[in-house]
Amino acid sequence: VGAGTVLTPAQVDEVVALGGCLIVSPNCDKAVIARAAALNAICLPGVSTPTEAFAALAHGATGLKAFPGEALPPKVLKAWRAVLPQEVDLFAVGGVGEATMKDYWACGVRGFGVGTSLYAPGRAAADVEQRARALVARAAALRDGGSKL
Repeated sequence: VGAGTVLTPAQVDEVVALGGCLIVSPNCDKAVIARAAALNAICLPGVSTPTEAFAALAHGATGLKAFPGEALPPKVLKAWRAVLPQEVDLFAVGGVGEATMKDYWACGVRGFGVGTSLYAPGRAAADVEQRARALVARAAALRDGGSKL
């Protein structure tokens, strides 16, 4: 459990004080990353270039949020995977949905942020539930080797 769009070290403190351990940001902020690392929280800063990715890792990021995902197609992230440390988890966030998850997984992405694929203002709760179940099933199938795709 944690929070997204974390922009300040004070917000990191708030999340951890409430029992959260996951800090997700839309940007690569050294102070936010350092505070999360100091509190042993998982930190996934948003990056959109390899330069930002390496800076985030140097500052102590746990993994990387490739953001916005729709502007970073699988062929781009495949090139990133060639130079990033293999133990670093890369997540595609923003514009990724059930139809594109397989392509991102194939290039080395190991997680997704699917807000707009899941929820939109006015969408019925039952529709959100159906979408959530489909996204979880797709991610589980990818994790398990694609046997259910």
